[in-house]
Amino acid sequence: MDLFEKLRTNLGPIGSPAREFNGHHYFAFPKLEGELGPRMRFRGKEVLNWSLNNYLGLANHPEIRKADADATAQWGLAYPMGARMMSGNSDLHEQFEKELAEFVGKEDAFLLNYGYQGVMSAIEAVVDHRDIIVYDAESHACLIDGIRLHKAKMGDYYKFNHNDMASLEKNLQRATRRVAETGGSILVVTEGVFGMSGKVGSLDKIVALKEKYEFRLLVDDAHGFGTMGETGAGVGEMLGCQAGIDLYFSTFAKSMAAIGAFIAADHDIIMYLKYNMRSQTYAKALPMPYVVGGLKRLEMVRRSSELRDKLWTNVRALQDGLRERGFDIGDTQSPVTPVFLQNIEGGVAEVATLTMDLRENMGVFCSIVVYPVVPKGTIMLRIIPTAAHTLDDVNYTLDAFSKMGEKLKNGLYRQNSTITAPKTVEMSAEAASE
Repeated sequence: MDLFEKLRTNLGPIGSPAREFNGHHYFAFPKLEGELGPRMRFRGKEVLNWSLNNYLGLANHPEIRKADADATAQWGLAYPMGARMMSGNSDLHEQFEKELAEFVGKEDAFLLNYGYQGVMSAIEAVVDHRDIIVYDAESHACLIDGIRLHKAKMGDYYKFNHNDMASLEKNLQRATRRVAETGGSILVVTEGVFGMSGKVGSLDKIVALKEKYEFRLLVDDAHGFGTMGETGAGVGEMLGCQAGIDLYFSTFAKSMAAIGAFIAADHDIIMYLKYNMRSQTYAKALPMPYVVGGLKRLEMVRRSSELRDKLWTNVRALQDGLRERGFDIGDTQSPVTPVFLQNIEGGVAEVATLTMDLRENMGVFCSIVVYPVVPKGTIMLRIIPTAAHTLDDVNYTLDAFSKMGEKLKNGLYRQNSTITAPKTVEMSAEAASE
């Protein structure tokens, strides 16, 4: 068979449903137009948007827009040229690293160009063929891909049941026996906030297990950084165990509304990573506007809790309202708000029709999430409240979900589940405004 032939006929587990329901540019790769914020345009119509990871509302904040514009005018997008190790380092890069480390209570930090590739490369760098990785079953894809880069045999990384400390301890016992044979070490990998369910990782309980087992802990706190804890320093701060996190990672793509990421740890470990993370060693440095803009974003996160307080006001109103209306939002303890849809006899087709009704007739845009992004058998809508939303936005959405829930209960979406997504209409922001 020709290599490309199989690619043309099978879009994979995520792409195949999009093809089945004519969903490209609708359910997948949708085009939201207009200024970033709670209200944007989708296919020429204004929608109330609950699908941006813009937790603190910084994406379109006037202070941030000015800082980004000023930095771009001063530096351009090219500076500095080259990888950090060779010719792309600067005082501002190192200042940003210093301030990030101080904020999350670590000795040092390392700026990363991207979150996904960055944490993958960090995992690959810190373990070798003798070491064992023990990881949470619901770890993000970036962590799983990093684990796949592990140089050990495939059997030498162990998965524990999600947030299950008995399962973790059992696997730590296995890992301890195995490293006694290999002469290696153990790395435990988990998350601060799990980005689909909104659950908080049991970091305090994991750290407590260090009293019984020898391991190091890497935490991906992408959704916790800026949103969780008294100062926004993340889930470790919230649970009082930040010191027990050996490798603290977060991306700027959530609370900071930017590109890039960082990893924080002891100074000598960061020095090791700076010389051994291939994704950074052989990549151009983070452009200066992202660094200067990042410093401004971090300043805003640190100087006041106002945006974080507003976020949580919206989170509580939305989540309490959904629960009162009988929706299953699981055990979320974070701004991530999943709505799990139960007993969907019509499967993905029924939920696709439901999602279309929300978008086309009620003007509410949220994401539909199915396997393999979530476990098999799980179908959910994912809502991301932000500090930029208002309580009026929350109440409007709750009313829309009440109507949607009644239709779902009465089987109306199942009866019409043969409907596919409307044919995509390509429309620019300028055309939509005419």
